[in-house]
Formats: sequence, structure tokens, C-alpha cells
Amino acid sequence: MMPDHRLCIAPMLDWTDRHCRYFLRQITRHTLLYTEMITTGALLHRPPARFLDYHPAEHPLALQIGGSDPAELATCTRLADEWAYDEVNLNVGCPSDRVQSGRFGACLMADPQLVADCVAAMSQATRRPVSVKHRIGIDDMDSYDALARFVDSVAQAGCRTFLVHARKAWLHGLSPKENREIPPLRYQVVHQLKRDFPQLEIVINGGFKTLAQAQEQLAQLDGVMIGREAYQNPWMLVDADSRIFGDTGDTVARKQIVHRMLPYIEEQHGAGVPLHRITRHMLGLFQGQPGARAWRRFLSERAHRADNGPELLTAALALLD
Repeated sequence: MMPDHRLCIAPMLDWTDRHCRYFLRQITRHTLLYTEMITTGALLHRPPARFLDYHPAEHPLALQIGGSDPAELATCTRLADEWAYDEVNLNVGCPSDRVQSGRFGACLMADPQLVADCVAAMSQATRRPVSVKHRIGIDDMDSYDALARFVDSVAQAGCRTFLVHARKAWLHGLSPKENREIPPLRYQVVHQLKRDFPQLEIVINGGFKTLAQAQEQLAQLDGVMIGREAYQNPWMLVDADSRIFGDTGDTVARKQIVHRMLPYIEEQHGAGVPLHRITRHMLGLFQGQPGARAWRRFLSERAHRADNGPELLTAALALLD
């Protein structure tokens, strides 16, 4: 079954790990979550469980893979099947030098046929949907015609969902951070894609900070992907289930989220996971609230200590009172 892409959280390297995703799932039940990008090399040459294990509560959950060899991507897609991910996503958007040296990420937009071959191999390896996350262009290859040819070629290989970062990427001269900020956002280009390819699912990514902005985009597109704002201010997602997905279930308070996390933290801490690996994702929970700075400082300074466990969160909550 196709996951619901109306609202998604972007794959963010070093950020959207399994602990982050479990935390976000306490705030929103329906928003589609993505893993960090995991390379084919990591999955094929190291124990895959290290990268693929997750908590069942994280569903709906998509795995993002970085690679450019169709056979290797097919093998990794079968692993995604084995781990029961809801979707497999191919990264054609990351502009970092390290990714380019491995010949995957945004540089693949220059070779639509190779991306199509990759998608075809992945689709043949699974019954789960295969999606592609990409930019609107790279370097001077940023015409709409080039983008449309790319989408058409990849769609013919079996891809039905395109997650489009509405900025082009400069492969040389800009850092990954600068590539998220300097090239201008061109939402109208993504809107045109949906008009020209109405049969495809088009999800827009780039610069969204509120659910109201997401709702505006949903009038023209199939979905919205939010990145750093959802990480830095996770409480922005608290009304996502009701406003985006129509689920008017129980409302929740910020402190309830912390209490929901305690059994998970106790379980993970008992299994040897350092406390700070989990609490680092929770620092923004009280953003804009009285005591937020004290909350962040308390956890940042103490969560690294080996003798601290879940009780540290309870003590941090007391600072908010």
C-alpha cells in the first residue's frame, strides 16, 4: 500500500536517526518519516542491522538509500523488504562532495537514464513503492525542460512518487549547508511539474516552517516535506494529525511527550545506548516556552555523563515549573 505523503519529515544526515524518529512519532502518528540516507556500501559491507533496525512504533517509515549501481540498489531494496520499511527512496538530491565522489546524490540528475535503470532494478526487487528525492536542477542544467525529461524518464522506469526540493544544487562552490539556503526557492517549478504530470505523486520540499504553509501547498500538490524546522521546533507537528490527516484523536501536552519517552529511554539506556544520543533530539521540544533555555542547557551539560539515566529528564522537567 502506498504511504500517505501529505506530510513528510525529510531525511537529514546525523539527525533523523531511529531515536529522533521515535521521539517525533510521539507527537504525530501519521506523518511519514524518513531515515537518514544510508549508502549501498554501508548496507553491503557492514552488518545491515546496525543501519536498518528501528522500533515498530516508527511506522509509517521510509528508507532512503544512496547509490548508483542498479544491482547493488536492488540488493539493498530487498533488505528494506526484509526489514519491512513502507517505502524505499533513492537519493538524487544530496550535493556534498563526498556523495559526488561516490557518484550518487544530486550529480545523478545529469544522467536520467542511469537513475531510471536504478529505479527499474529497485522496483523489480520489491512490491513496496520506490520513490526518488531530487532537486529541480544542478549547476547550469536548470531548465524546466531538463527537469521534465528527468521526471518523465524515471517515471517510465516505474517511479510514481517524486519528492522535489524546490532549489537547484550547485555541485561545486557551495557547501551542502549553502545549497540549502543560497539557491532560490522556486515553488512554481514544482507546481508546473504536477500540472504536466498529473498522474504522478509530486511532493514539495524546501523552506516550509508551518503547517499553514503546508496546507497552502496541498491545494496544488500531493504532499509537503518539512526538514530542519521540524527538527529544531518539533512542536510545530502537534496539530499535523488533525489538520493534515483529519485524525481528531487525543491532544497531547509537551510534558506528556517527555513522559512518553521515559520507558523508551530506560529500555535503550539499559541496552547501552548513551543518554545523549536520545536527548539531543529533544532539545527543541520547549522552544519558545518559559524555561526552554534551562531545559536545553541542563540536558546538554549532563546527558553525556555515564551515570545519568531517564531520571535526568524528570529533573529537567522540574526546571520548567
